[in-house]
Amino acid sequence: MKRTHLPRRRKGALALLLALLLLLPLPAFAAEEIAPLLPEEAAIAALSTDVIEAEKTLAASITPGVDLPVKSAVLMEQGSGAILYAENEDLQLPPASITKIMSLLLVMEAIDSGKIALTDQVTCSDVAAGYGGSQIWLKPGETMTVDELLKAAAIASANDATVCLAEYIAGSEEAFVQLMNQRAQELGMTGTTFRCAAGLDQEGHLSTAKDIAIMSRALLEHPLILNYSTVWMDTLRGGETQLVNTNRMVRFYQGATGLKTGTTSGAGSCLSATASRDGLGLIAVVMGADTSDHRFAAARSLLDWGFANFMQAPLTPPENILPVPVTGGVGTQVEVACRPPEGILVEKGKLDSITQDIILPESIAAPVEEGQQLGSVAVCVDGERVAEYPILAAGAVDRMSFARALGILGRCLVTMG
Repeated sequence: MKRTHLPRRRKGALALLLALLLLLPLPAFAAEEIAPLLPEEAAIAALSTDVIEAEKTLAASITPGVDLPVKSAVLMEQGSGAILYAENEDLQLPPASITKIMSLLLVMEAIDSGKIALTDQVTCSDVAAGYGGSQIWLKPGETMTVDELLKAAAIASANDATVCLAEYIAGSEEAFVQLMNQRAQELGMTGTTFRCAAGLDQEGHLSTAKDIAIMSRALLEHPLILNYSTVWMDTLRGGETQLVNTNRMVRFYQGATGLKTGTTSGAGSCLSATASRDGLGLIAVVMGADTSDHRFAAARSLLDWGFANFMQAPLTPPENILPVPVTGGVGTQVEVACRPPEGILVEKGKLDSITQDIILPESIAAPVEEGQQLGSVAVCVDGERVAEYPILAAGAVDRMSFARALGILGRCLVTMG
């Protein structure tokens, strides 16, 4: 496709027009999936301070559990997977481009397993090039690295780049979708059925807020994704193609780590927004908002509520864990060691209600191997168990045999003599 260069004055006018259009309510069509990527200057203008302040004001007026302007929502703690807030969390709805969270998860797993590498060159097929929707205008036969395609898919929600990756991993989008559904079952996503890799509306292509939180948590277990999901702007093709993150919270929310937006006429505006502060990671999923502003405000409200009411409390091992007696061993006891989790989720103001109960047997029979689990520490908040971590043997104790006993007796007699 021949590219034309507009005069600077016309380019500025175009940027201003696109910025004004972004401030209007979402029309009935799928904005994210059919609109081209915006020039950098238009995106910056559209996300002015006034827009973000208006979003913050709207978020402050929303109370989780009372008036979230969405069809379903979930707030999940990233470390434990505990659900802190839920509203219609099992309602099946079209997920739009939030679908790409599963696609990106499979890409991350393929990289970790060595099946593919970031430097691999991927050739665009006719299918991927003609996929439509949000895209980077890949041409049939054009090549990009896995790294570049990940940028396009994660930052700009490019459908063509996502399908390129799907075909590269599984041979076809259809085969990749089978892998998506298989992984969803493994993760316990009981309300999800995928029909495509990029998120276009299709009959039977459904998920739930709870399931999206589950797969978001799985994706965040791969630190590599943060190299893409936290990027506000980037470029491809030597700067010729601008990438602007469809998730404006990446730039304007403290501690934001991602993760993915989604918009279609069938799904409305959806978002999986993730953030981390002071060791506490939260995942806010909202589905079915009637406008983009409502989805961002609802997600911001959930995250603000979570950070205001919960914290990650640090744990130190109890100081009164004694060695465990050993029966039938060459030693009479074994020292113990334990490594508690970095922290546990607790409501703010309840640090004093955390207790740790030591669970150990009165004795253990030899042999004892170093690192063998001997017991556990139960962590309770207000008397309710919320976590548990193991108590391990700090050393080994061999079993006492007849030959060992004779050897010990002999050494004692020599010493006595």
